[in-house]
Amino acid sequence: MSATALKTLWIAVLVILIDHLTKYLAVSYLSFGEPVAVLPHLNWTLAYNHGAAFSFLADMGGWQRWFFVGLALAMSSFLLWWLYKLPAKVSLETLSINLVLGGAVGNLIDRVIQGKVTDFIDFYIGTWHYATFNIADIAITLGAIALVLSELFLKKENRS
Repeated sequence: MSATALKTLWIAVLVILIDHLTKYLAVSYLSFGEPVAVLPHLNWTLAYNHGAAFSFLADMGGWQRWFFVGLALAMSSFLLWWLYKLPAKVSLETLSINLVLGGAVGNLIDRVIQGKVTDFIDFYIGTWHYATFNIADIAITLGAIALVLSELFLKKENRS
């Protein structure tokens, strides 16, 4: 692995640790489906997702577990390869890749061990609730957004 990957891989590991610590706390202290008010528009609500984002393919009979495991392994392998190929400097790109990698592996561990992903963050406005999510999902989303911004704006500046 390149010096960049070794310098920044701790970010992915930290995401995995925080993700699993918060999932452990959610399972230990929350009752399934029972919201606990945290702030206006935010509850802790224990939920399990057998599918992907927004419960995509959740009710497909079980094959989706291994499909998403394979997809996460392929994506994680690609992200590790990408880190390996980057120049030996810390950048928004390396940080973004590590966020996505940590989130993907965090949810991958859930799928392999439990066959489902533990979610507990419930954002809502009035009676409308966003899909319940977890720390890994936040890391994947923030990493993907930062990666797109890095590719669109920072790489463009470097080419000029």
